Amino acid sequence: MTDFIHLVKERRSVSNFLPDQTIKKEELNEIFELVKLSPSAFNLQHTNYITIIDPSIKEKLRKAANGQYKISSASAVILVLGDKKAFHRASEIYEGLKMLGIINKQEYDHMVNDTVSFYESRGQEFQRDEAIRNASLSAMMFMMAAKEKGWDTCPMIGFDAEEVKRILNISDQYEAVMMVAIGKEKVESRPPRGYRKPVMEFVTYI
Repeated sequence: MTDFIHLVKERRSVSNFLPDQTIKKEELNEIFELVKLSPSAFNLQHTNYITIIDPSIKEKLRKAANGQYKISSASAVILVLGDKKAFHRASEIYEGLKMLGIINKQEYDHMVNDTVSFYESRGQEFQRDEAIRNASLSAMMFMMAAKEKGWDTCPMIGFDAEEVKRILNISDQYEAVMMVAIGKEKVESRPPRGYRKPVMEFVTYI
């Protein structure tokens, strides 16, 4: 396993990818096997991923992303979706705990009801915020896992989310949180790392 400190320091948001670098589905699945271990509130696993490798669809997405070239040159473009109604699957997700005897039926019913009521009582704005929060946690795990597997990434928010959802036929149940371009960095064009604030400027101890 790659040393974690080295991994953190080596991960960069890459703007320039080497073209024609194919990434196999098997390689992506190895990344997603790690991503599925990401934390999520109530273990609801709010995040869904759409992986675009078809060049014609990538070109449509490029137009929806202000013509950003990295979408074309990347090996794949990953759309990160947050499920605003993930809590509706609480009964399904917790079922395994009951079947294994970890919790009894009364505890199971209590867990399901508590989770569903927690989300329903806080309304649609909270549900949207939760979709974004949890998908963002998962997306960070994706980028770190990709780097560990030798791939470079760049998170992207500069796109027309509604147009992207239209192109990919995504329902309003899902929030288009970000896109992540993945590929191999064109290292010779790498700019210096951007300024990072010293710890004392963004950490407060009380």
